[in-house]
Amino acid sequence: MVVALDNNAQHQVVIIGGGFGGLYTAKHLAKANVNVTLIDKRNFHLFQPLLYQVATGTLSPGDISSPLRAVFSKSKNTQVLLGEVNDIDPKAQQVMMGDRVVPYDTLIVATGANHSYFGKDHWKDYAPGLKTVEDAIEMRRRIFGAFEAAEKETDPEKRRAWLTFVIVGGGATGVELAGAIAELAYKTLKEDFRNIDTSETKILLLQGSDRILPHMAPDLSQEAAESLQELGVAIHTNTRVTNIENNIVTFKQGAEIKEIGSQTILWAAGVKGSPMGQILAERTDVECDHAGRVIVEPDLTIRGYKNIFVIGDLANFSHQDLKALPGVAPVAKQQGEYVARLIQKRLKGQTLPQFHYNNVGSLAMIGQNLAVVDLGFLKLTGFIAWAFWLVVHIYFLIEFDTKLLVVFQWAWNYITRNRRSRLITGREAFTETLTNNSNPYLDEQKVIPLTQLENRV
Repeated sequence: MVVALDNNAQHQVVIIGGGFGGLYTAKHLAKANVNVTLIDKRNFHLFQPLLYQVATGTLSPGDISSPLRAVFSKSKNTQVLLGEVNDIDPKAQQVMMGDRVVPYDTLIVATGANHSYFGKDHWKDYAPGLKTVEDAIEMRRRIFGAFEAAEKETDPEKRRAWLTFVIVGGGATGVELAGAIAELAYKTLKEDFRNIDTSETKILLLQGSDRILPHMAPDLSQEAAESLQELGVAIHTNTRVTNIENNIVTFKQGAEIKEIGSQTILWAAGVKGSPMGQILAERTDVECDHAGRVIVEPDLTIRGYKNIFVIGDLANFSHQDLKALPGVAPVAKQQGEYVARLIQKRLKGQTLPQFHYNNVGSLAMIGQNLAVVDLGFLKLTGFIAWAFWLVVHIYFLIEFDTKLLVVFQWAWNYITRNRRSRLITGREAFTETLTNNSNPYLDEQKVIPLTQLENRV
C-alpha cells in the first residue's frame, strides 16, 4: 500500500467530501499550522441549491461548479486527492482509498446525503432525484424530451401523459422544480412547438404533509401555494405515494387510492445519509438515525472518538432545540467553520463551547419575481423576496468568475425570458426515449382524468 502523507510532527487533517462542510473546513484551515488533505470522488465543488436550474435549462453544470484544485491553488498547506474512500481504520487513524492509505490526526467526514425512496429503491428508475450533475442532466433530458415526444405523438391520451409532470415532495426542491417547469411550459416554450399547445401541460406537486414548505411559517407556505397555483401548478397535500411503476404514480389521499399516468415523474421527497455513515457505524459503533445520518456529540465529534468529526448532511445534530438541524448549506458551512476553529484551539491546548447553529432563515424560489423568505424576525414575499433569494445564492457561490457568469445568465434570462441551456443529453439515446414509449396502462386508456384531480386541490 502507498502511504499518502509522511508522519511528521505537523498535525494531519483529512477531510472526506468537498461539499459545503468539507470546503469551508479546508478554507478556514488554509492559514493554520496543519497539513490538510481533501478527498472527494469529484474534482469539483457543486452548488447543489441551483441544480434545479440546470435541470430546467436556466444554467449549465459549469455555472454552478468550482474545480477544487482551483479553489485551493493558493492554499499551500492543502492537498486535493481525487478518489473515493472505501474504509476507515479509527484505531490506526487511517482512511483507505483502494490500495492507498492516508493517515490522519484529525478526520472530518462530510460526505453529504443521497436520495431516499423510503425502501422503494426501484422507484429511482421511474422518478430520478436531484443530488448530482448527472441527476440534473438526466432530469433535464426527461423534461425537455417530454415536450419533444408530445410534439410527435398522435394519440391524445399518450400525448396527455407526455405533458403531465408529477413532482413528489413539496419541500424547497419540489417547489422550485414545479415553479420552473410551469414557467417553461406556460411562457418559455409556448411559441416553440407546432403540434402541441404547451399551455395544456399539467404539473402536479404531491406532498405528504398538510402543507408545502413545512419548514417555513404557515403563512409563507400558503403564500407559496397560492403563487404556484397562479402559475398553473396543482398542489395535493396529505398525499402519500404508494407506488411508482411503468410511468404510473399510485397515491393515497385519505382513504382513497388513485393512479395517474405520467411520462415525467420527478423525486424531491426524501434524503438519506451517504454510505460513509454505515462505514463509521461499523468501525466505531456510533449510532445512526433512521435516515442513516450519524448521531454526533455537541462538538460534532462522534462518541468515543474526539478526533473524528461528522458535519453537514451526514450529521444528526440534535443538541439544539432537541431536533436535528436541517440538511441545508448554511448548516454545513457553519459546522465547517466551527470544526476548523476547534482544531486550531485544540492545538493550543484550548477548546470551544459546543456548536450552536445561527439560523439564517430559509427561502424558496417560486418563479420570476416570486419567492418566499423566512428569516424568523422578518418574512418576505414577492419581488423583494425574489431579489433577496438571488443575492443570497450569489453570495454562497464559491468563485468570483462563477458569480459573474450566473449573474449575467440570470440577467439575460430575465430580459429575454429564454433559457439557453435546453440541451437534451444523457446516458440514453434520445431516439430510445421517443420510440420506446409504449405503456400498456396508457394503451388501455385507463389514465385517471386530470380534471378529477384538479377539482380536489
